[in-house]
Amino acid sequence: MDVQLYSFVIPALLTVWGLTRAQAGTLSTAALLVSAVGGWLAGWVADRTGRVRTLQLAILWFAVFSFVSGLARNYGQLFAARALLGLGFGGEWAAGAVLLGETIRPEHRGKALGFMQAGWAVGWGAAALLSGCFFSVFPPALAWRALFFTGIAPALLVFWVRRNVEEPLVYLETKARLAARGDRPSFLEIFRPGLLRITVIGGLMGTGAQGGYFAITTWLPSFLRADRGLSVLDSTGYLAVLISGAFCGYVAGGLLADRIGRRLTFLVYAVGAGAIAVIYTTVPLDNRAMLFLGFPLGFFASGVFSAMGPFYTEQFPTRVRGVGQGFTYNVGRALGALFPALVGFLSARMPLGHAIGLFAGIAYAVMAVAAFLLPETRGKALAV
Repeated sequence: MDVQLYSFVIPALLTVWGLTRAQAGTLSTAALLVSAVGGWLAGWVADRTGRVRTLQLAILWFAVFSFVSGLARNYGQLFAARALLGLGFGGEWAAGAVLLGETIRPEHRGKALGFMQAGWAVGWGAAALLSGCFFSVFPPALAWRALFFTGIAPALLVFWVRRNVEEPLVYLETKARLAARGDRPSFLEIFRPGLLRITVIGGLMGTGAQGGYFAITTWLPSFLRADRGLSVLDSTGYLAVLISGAFCGYVAGGLLADRIGRRLTFLVYAVGAGAIAVIYTTVPLDNRAMLFLGFPLGFFASGVFSAMGPFYTEQFPTRVRGVGQGFTYNVGRALGALFPALVGFLSARMPLGHAIGLFAGIAYAVMAVAAFLLPETRGKALAV
């Protein structure tokens, strides 16, 4: 919810502050770029001090800076707030996905992490509902600030995590063995020969998945309102169909990852997402067709992530799983973060929909190629 709030604020900032689309794109890119650093650091901290403690810190961090975003008085202040939010945003996934991946049995790992990813669609839906309510009740100059203020709410989850969530047994056993040997893994270990290929290809796959996803979702509210001429409430309805598709895509992706394997799931979703994204944003369709096509767009563009958590968990040894998973997923986020900014820049020379379709198509093609090069890990037990 906290991350997706920004996409609903963009139209107001373009009007109230007079930002260009390029500036709006760089604000999104700032959070995503810094989230890559946050994911790498959080993964390293999670390997050293524990998955649960790192998860709590990350949630608190991004919730606070979401609230701070609403206090910004100018572009520079908002840029700083969104960048700092990115540290917690990246760290939350790194710690949370490793925590769940190490807790769930191999035969159910895809389903569990797919369901976890489905929480993104729930948060996205919450952001859309809040946006529709706030912009209908308040003037734009106030509504966008109020929207960011609601981002403090996830901080309350820290108390629940602290009381109810325990460290995975495989992590505790590995930590005890390392301590007995006086061994302290390096965060650079993932770049050594045994793991380098997985680190590079996994990062490339993450780049394609997240570059395509953020190129679409960052600009979609603006595309629906500016290019399609929809009102705030009308565009909220279109986004509701998209978000419903996203939820189903996440859950189905997790089921498929356990049924047909991680690699084939990546290929199916990458091809589907790329094809539908290009059609949705570049082919002249009436609004009714756009409404129905939103479901498969959300289904494929979101479902690509369901198999990523299990795949990265199964590729890296426990001693460096946090830093390995945090880096590969989030370096993809860092490079993919360039896509919203590039869409913003290119939209000055071509229609916004065509710019979105171009970069989404390129991104998912990259993901499909990387997925083809990956080994299969379905059913792999995690060694201590």
